[in-house]
Amino acid sequence: MSYIAGVDIGNSTTEVCIAKVAFDGSLEFLASASCPTTGIKGTPANVHGMKSALKEAMGALGLGTGELSMIRLNEAAPVIGDTAMETLTETIITGSSMIGHNPSTPAGAGQAVGEVLHFEKLAQARTDVLYILAVASKYAYETVAAAVNKAVGRGVLVAGMILQADEAVLVENRLEKKIPIIDEVARMDKLPEGVLAAIEVALPGETVRMLSNPYGIATLLELTPEETRVITPIAKSLVGKRSAVVLKTPGGNVREQVLPAGEISFHGDRDGTISLDEGAEKIMAALAAAGQITEITGQADTNVGNMFRRIRQEMEEQKSVQGQAGEPSEDTRVCITDILAVDTLAPVVISGALAGETCLEKAVGIAAMVKTRKLPMEELARVLEAEFGVKSSVAGVEAVMASLGALTTPGAALPLAILDMGGGSTDAAVLYPDGKVDRIHQAGAGELVTMLIQIELGLKDSHVAEQIKRYPLAKVESLFHMRMENGQMTFVEDSIDPRFFGRVVLLTEEGLVRLEEDLPMEKIREVRREAKRKVFLTNALRSLSKVAPGHDLKVITNVVLVGGSAEDFEIPDMLMEEFANYRIVCGRGNIRGSEGPRNAVATGLVLSYMGERQW
Repeated sequence: MSYIAGVDIGNSTTEVCIAKVAFDGSLEFLASASCPTTGIKGTPANVHGMKSALKEAMGALGLGTGELSMIRLNEAAPVIGDTAMETLTETIITGSSMIGHNPSTPAGAGQAVGEVLHFEKLAQARTDVLYILAVASKYAYETVAAAVNKAVGRGVLVAGMILQADEAVLVENRLEKKIPIIDEVARMDKLPEGVLAAIEVALPGETVRMLSNPYGIATLLELTPEETRVITPIAKSLVGKRSAVVLKTPGGNVREQVLPAGEISFHGDRDGTISLDEGAEKIMAALAAAGQITEITGQADTNVGNMFRRIRQEMEEQKSVQGQAGEPSEDTRVCITDILAVDTLAPVVISGALAGETCLEKAVGIAAMVKTRKLPMEELARVLEAEFGVKSSVAGVEAVMASLGALTTPGAALPLAILDMGGGSTDAAVLYPDGKVDRIHQAGAGELVTMLIQIELGLKDSHVAEQIKRYPLAKVESLFHMRMENGQMTFVEDSIDPRFFGRVVLLTEEGLVRLEEDLPMEKIREVRREAKRKVFLTNALRSLSKVAPGHDLKVITNVVLVGGSAEDFEIPDMLMEEFANYRIVCGRGNIRGSEGPRNAVATGLVLSYMGERQW
């Protein structure tokens, strides 16, 4: 009797499968375990993670690692799935023009147009001019309200107000004549006096209409057709906002410019070059046209060139930390061999704006697969053998082992296609009855989805974006019920913590997690689902089409989903719906009938030992 361990080193997770081989040749799976991968996949630092996972799995059996007869590793090349976002357009304000913004507590409703007048000059205001009053934060709200009531009483026409402090509601409650008020304008010192300004505050639950429309701005500020064309970026930036302000300054200008994004060069069967500002669809078409890729480079001193340079530098630094530094050789040179480009809109702070206003700018997110040609797994096996005194060997290619493991899913049969969806990359393979396996390894998976969610929602913390990716949403509408993101109403017996009342929450295994960002549940759900579609649907189709016989997806009959992202609560359903168009049976794997979509590679490593064993 002997104990065999299969060890799968992934980009994010190291998984272990323990099996017992009896003297009569029978195989029995006993235990499995996983832990975070330590270091870059395929480097000596992986040993620490492997040791932890092996000890955990053997410990569950009441055995020590010294009881193992053999450890089998997957053939893992050093691979990094890195992501980066580059903005392709930029809105720039010159001459003190101001646009914005979206404070959470404006007051009043409607539009107002007038000359900007600073509060300290209110006493000198004329009675034949409409004014938009600008108030610095040093003035108390009681003082402001009293002074405005007095001025209006003597005939001064105060049409609206712009406050630096977060006090719009407090001021409005004390005004005898209600007017639209915008607050939280930080750069009040930059607000020019005497220029024409238009402000708008929408009713609760609605968004501005006039100032998010170029012709609405033209109507309020009496613009010429040429000026209307120029202010189009202003209207675009104000779409969806609760409040807005636009100034008409004599020398002011607002423009949208295209940034020097640079060109991507593909070196492969057919070399090609394409500009980043062509967008994701054309970039991916150019990548496909290049055939088998050996290297991808970016134009020097441009956005995309700097992006690729940063990715390579990070890989080189990691290699140095792991003891692989030195002059690069053909075996150790860092190469970018695949990318996944995704179009998106990113909220970017407007250049020249006065209150930190943002504008949704066109951007491209890129996941790049970086690897070296050298496979240091033999060295890893030697280190592991020395540590445990157990025979260790590199036993099989990752995609092949994942296919063998996926075959243990009840209902699976040959020929079998798999999709292994991890954090940095997506693997696809087709296993045929004669043992032949076609496989592909491509950039883009869970980490790119997290980045897209963070960028498009304007989140400061990537951890929050990761949680949004993983868990469904709900809105706590009373202390005893929630509205789920699918519209279902859920009632609870025990009252919900009052801190969650009226807030959007995540439904995690540990309980409710409140989202601090003031974002509608519907928008969060839309961004999350669209990010998953852009990454996982795109990668699933392009990877499977490359390994399918004749590159025809309709030839594939069934697909088993494995890997960490296959555990997602909605990605498998998305893929199932898409593959239904090709009459493909698709679903989560259930490795060995008990592990779910996890542990496919580790299980395959054990099964391959049984196939190699000489009886």
